[in-house]
Amino acid sequence: MKIFQGITEIAGQMGIMAGEFKRQGHEVLSYNTFQSYLGYEDHLEYVERKEIGNRTDAIFKENDLFHFHYAQTTKEDFSDLAQLKGSGKKAVMHHWGNDVRFHEQAKEKNPFAYTGDSPSNAYMDWRLKHITTVIEDAIVQDYEVYEYVKDYYKRVHVVPIAVDLKKIQKVETKPKNIPLLVHAPTNPYFKGTVHVERAIKQLKETHLFRYKRIERMNHDEAVELYKEADIILDQVLCGSYGLLSVEAMSLGKPVVTYIRDDLLPKFPEKPPIVIANPGTIYEQIKWLIESPEKWGEIGQKGRKYVETYHDSKVVSEQILSIYDSLPTL
Repeated sequence: MKIFQGITEIAGQMGIMAGEFKRQGHEVLSYNTFQSYLGYEDHLEYVERKEIGNRTDAIFKENDLFHFHYAQTTKEDFSDLAQLKGSGKKAVMHHWGNDVRFHEQAKEKNPFAYTGDSPSNAYMDWRLKHITTVIEDAIVQDYEVYEYVKDYYKRVHVVPIAVDLKKIQKVETKPKNIPLLVHAPTNPYFKGTVHVERAIKQLKETHLFRYKRIERMNHDEAVELYKEADIILDQVLCGSYGLLSVEAMSLGKPVVTYIRDDLLPKFPEKPPIVIANPGTIYEQIKWLIESPEKWGEIGQKGRKYVETYHDSKVVSEQILSIYDSLPTL
């Protein structure tokens, strides 16, 4: 099968999936327009937005299936979808959160939600309506994102974030007298960094530990620093966990993240994450610092959880199964 992926890379996911599909004998072309300091490059070709639009005819002619990401297709006005309709080929749209996180809706179940990175509600609605005139299936990473798109598509498939465990080895986390706490906000507003660091400042008055904030660093370099951490502090606003939490669990590290109570039953099992929102972040970090004997236990459960649900081999099989089920356009 010849697969096209594009056009915005989110958290290394296009590259990870492309690698797995290629290992299984598929041809994959992955175009990405979004370049950042994170430095995701594996299996990706960086192409300017306008140039991708110019290549649309060739892209559609040479590929069998189109896996679009982040509410974007090859052309900004979605006029390319008319070319796909009736082509006998297949397509699916992968939504990642901020591309569809409607502002007021996000606040209904989560008063902490930050939606400053999302476009206006009117634009997101317009975009989804254009996409779904042709594409009937969507993929989302969890049920937090599911709620925003379920009324637009005929079918919405929930597929977890993928990590390549061949590249992330578990690190033994042992009790230390002076633990290292790490926080790595790609967007401090979305992650709730102000709440994390307010708790850190307060805890510094009574507890002995080191704190490191990692920003604007190549992803591979950042992972090396995560390995040194004893506790990893992720996002405390969104209401579900993201890539950093998955990587922390992969490394066998206890990770602090906010997961909404109503979403917990929708995971295949309760994620082994220390759950904290802005109102509880101080107490949860304090508990972890004071419970070094728990670090290894939580980390071990996290690694097993990732091996079961987030391993790229497992996730790629789910996506290939979705590909098989897609209707022809």
